[in-house]
Amino acid sequence: MPITLTQIRNIFEALETGDGSEFFTHVADDVDWIVEGTHPLAGHYHSKADFLANTFEKLDKVLPQGAKLHVEHALVSGDWTVVELRSLATAKNGLRFDNRYCWLCRFTGDKIVEVRAYLDSALVARLFEENPI
Repeated sequence: MPITLTQIRNIFEALETGDGSEFFTHVADDVDWIVEGTHPLAGHYHSKADFLANTFEKLDKVLPQGAKLHVEHALVSGDWTVVELRSLATAKNGLRFDNRYCWLCRFTGDKIVEVRAYLDSALVARLFEENPI
């Protein structure tokens, strides 16, 4: 049975409350996750562990309160969903990290197995330039 919009909102709600660990229970261990762009978080990750180590763990070092991703829009078509997110965060140096994201996610059951993530590369580069890790 395809994923529903209600299920998507419930899964992504954990990111809004800062509970990334709950969200990531819905991500397959062998997820295929591409973060598009030319910035310190960009890359092609072949596992949840690799993705987390190269993105969220880096962000945790420069965003003391976390990324706080809020869902603005979501669309579902079969096992694919498009989720538009917005980050309302503040970096260690006070930089407002108000980034916008678009994640194309493919589901198998209630597990995310593939993601293509698009975001403001220039803002991410600035974040790490001003807050080196």
